[in-house]
Amino acid sequence: MTSIVMTEQSLQPEKDSREVLVRVEGVSKKFCRSLKKSLWYGVQDIASELVGRTGGEELRADEFWAVKDVSFELRRGECLGLIGRNGAGKSTLLRMLNGLIKPDQGRIEMNGRVGGLIALGAGFNPVLTGRENVYVNGSILGLSKGEIDAKLEEIIEFAEIGEFMDAPVQTYSSGMNVRLGFAVAAVLIKPDILLLDEVLAVGDIGFTIKCLNKIRELTANSSVIFVSHSMQFVSTFCNRVIVMKGGFSTIDTASIGEGIDQYLAQFSMEESRAGTGDASISDVLLRNLDNNDTGCQNFVIQQNSSLQIEFEVITDRKSKLFLQIDTQGFVPILASVILNSSGEDLVLERGKHKVSLALGKLDFNAGSYSIVIGI
Repeated sequence: MTSIVMTEQSLQPEKDSREVLVRVEGVSKKFCRSLKKSLWYGVQDIASELVGRTGGEELRADEFWAVKDVSFELRRGECLGLIGRNGAGKSTLLRMLNGLIKPDQGRIEMNGRVGGLIALGAGFNPVLTGRENVYVNGSILGLSKGEIDAKLEEIIEFAEIGEFMDAPVQTYSSGMNVRLGFAVAAVLIKPDILLLDEVLAVGDIGFTIKCLNKIRELTANSSVIFVSHSMQFVSTFCNRVIVMKGGFSTIDTASIGEGIDQYLAQFSMEESRAGTGDASISDVLLRNLDNNDTGCQNFVIQQNSSLQIEFEVITDRKSKLFLQIDTQGFVPILASVILNSSGEDLVLERGKHKVSLALGKLDFNAGSYSIVIGI
């Protein structure tokens, strides 16, 4: 039995901050590698549905499960990162959530207005201008011309494509497509549920940060599902992560670090290595010394914290250790080469090392930060 339920609740005067907006129950989707067989299977499936039969668990020749038995709930105010290798089923799941394709098994319930940006084209007509496409998208969503007029300047300002608003979309670069598509999704739709599929990888860093800040703003009253291969993006604003492998959900956790570690474990050493390979970092541990917390995800402002780093240098060249802390907007607020007790650069010889860095009482605002360690 398969079903997709989408209900409009965005006009409610008050919104429950813990309201479940997305409910996915045992959702599966299969595809066929052979085009001819796929067409024939499609005819068979339509005939089966007409007589009230549903698809079984067994795969027919050349079929495979793109998504298999995935279940989760997403509440208002949550931002879910969907991560996994190419072909893990992330985009297929997102397309089912957006209603573009139907699941073969399971049930999807979407409560509220859905905004999706899961392709560079963003659903635009390439012959029409950017301005005309905004009006077409708004009309499809049931907005009046007056309502679209009221938001048009905000969309143009957010997209930052200026005079190109009156040029055909087919003349846009992929980055301009994303700019306008995101502006329409974030400003015009004001979604309860926002679906994003790796689209931020195309834009320049300035616009990417702008989009991330907008997502953070939307998350206060919406649910966001974000597919990305950028672990920096995932770690800075997602408060939950699902790791997918071979169509299955392998972990659903609020511990972002744990989810990212499981994702990276899917790659071989050669695939996941960054840098020259002359050194490797095996562990970075954040500790709250005042609370005696070991391996914590959070540190408390104005309490003593430390970083414990384990690594190995496998070159005869002398190396130095580097620490950087970034804000949610990827702005460095602390960057330094690590010093020894004498106040000089800590120089590392070949071999295994374990270094403990006293961070002291960090006087930061509450929020999310990225800690970057390099050799």
